[in-house]
Amino acid sequence: MPERTSYDAVIVGGGHNGLVAAGYLARAGRSVLVLERLDHTGGAAVSAQAFPGVDARLSRYSYLVSLLPPKIVRDLGLRFAVRRRPVSSYTPAVRAGRPTGLLVGGDEARTRASFTRLTGTDREFDAWQRFYGTTRRLAERVFPTLTEPLPTRDALRAAVDDDTTWHALFERPLGELVEETFSDDLVRGVVLTDGLIGTFTTAHDPSLRQNRCFLYHVIGGGTGDWDVPLGGMGALTDALADAARRAGAEIVTGCAVTALATDGRTAEVTCDRGTIGARRVLVNASPRELARLLGEDPPPAAEGAQLKVNMLLTRLPRLRDTEVDPREAFSGTFHIAEGYAGLERSYREAAAGEPPSSPPSEIYCHSLTDPSILGADLVRRGYQTLTLFGLHAPARLFTADDADHAATRDRLLAATLAELERHLAEPLADCLAHDADGRPCVEAKSPLDLERELGLPGGHIFHRDLAFPCADPRDEQPAGAPGRWGVGTAHPNVLLCGAGAVRGGGVSGIPGHNAAMAVLEES
Repeated sequence: MPERTSYDAVIVGGGHNGLVAAGYLARAGRSVLVLERLDHTGGAAVSAQAFPGVDARLSRYSYLVSLLPPKIVRDLGLRFAVRRRPVSSYTPAVRAGRPTGLLVGGDEARTRASFTRLTGTDREFDAWQRFYGTTRRLAERVFPTLTEPLPTRDALRAAVDDDTTWHALFERPLGELVEETFSDDLVRGVVLTDGLIGTFTTAHDPSLRQNRCFLYHVIGGGTGDWDVPLGGMGALTDALADAARRAGAEIVTGCAVTALATDGRTAEVTCDRGTIGARRVLVNASPRELARLLGEDPPPAAEGAQLKVNMLLTRLPRLRDTEVDPREAFSGTFHIAEGYAGLERSYREAAAGEPPSSPPSEIYCHSLTDPSILGADLVRRGYQTLTLFGLHAPARLFTADDADHAATRDRLLAATLAELERHLAEPLADCLAHDADGRPCVEAKSPLDLERELGLPGGHIFHRDLAFPCADPRDEQPAGAPGRWGVGTAHPNVLLCGAGAVRGGGVSGIPGHNAAMAVLEES
């Protein structure tokens, strides 16, 4: 039971953003209550023993860190660290009947040689260097603004300070830039994938949702690097929960919020344990869930578009491309069926309601960079994890009927793994570990699974389409501090502190930070 009947702030949802907000507010002396529906905190950023009897704690849902500002780690005194992956990516291919691939990372000379091996010239490598030099400069200028009051579009453009880059990424479909910059289909596809993670769209979507997704994937940390959380993703949320409690926040798990009422000055939060008063309510749930709690008309439905797969292997499989060590190939992002034309074809198939014939996905091996998520015996025996994120698997492909849903998910999983096996020199099944019941260690989650387990609307990992990190003149922000920080709602004392806020999405803590700053600014 909550210790009090009224709090300065009640936070609905104990995911990482809610915990960040709780930590900041409690450190500032506010009375804070976090209410979490599940029996544990962390939301989608958790570690779990996914396979019975197997000593491996996997980052079950979210799995890499890029957008978390070091400022939040410092401010909250978190006992948490990340480690850089030694390789950025590897993409297998077949050219002229010969297995080959593109390895990015290690050092510049080796990356150049890999581009030359794949394409026959240095042209694509030189274009790659220019392109990602531009995105790095963009990251250096945009990332610091994410934990500041929400800039206007003009102010963000001034911060970018490069009209060519602004026009290419903020005003034109990403596909135009990709096609102007690169000529190789595989290279184009590798670039485009950052615009499609959790976002069901195409390179030339006039709404620019692919541009917005791409932007968040290349600005993290001011560098665009994606790092491995040491100890798994649960290490971050455990540290956040510890920090919030140390600061005086109260966290109650196993307590679902069922309704929210507000007159704009005070609020009442109804949960399984009763009704609790609050000066302000911070909602670490989707805008759609907020509307349900308030009894209001919901915003347009969101649609997730990914297949998330966790695997445990007794060893990494050998590759057909014998010039690359599997330990290098799988330590970065391993792209499968993500050529440019293939991504477009997969989108059109899924948009028509059919699972992609060659499902695109990307894979990485957490345990190569951080073996601490495995028990000592598994490490000694050479076991490894594989995390797979499938693209263009929208919720519309799945029905609510349990049997049909499971059958569709299993067919898509089989087709996805078959695409991987096209580049392996041995069957994946020969490498899979088995759990205590003798079943292969493979766990797959569809968008509907994520909706049921985590409350993600339509399985959308960002709660709704991402927005550019600035005030949109078409979407007037509420007055006062909530609007200034991009966390406001139609109710002055109800704030969004989750992925559905402006500058939400990803494991960042930024919406939680910004919601807390809005509260403190008005106090």
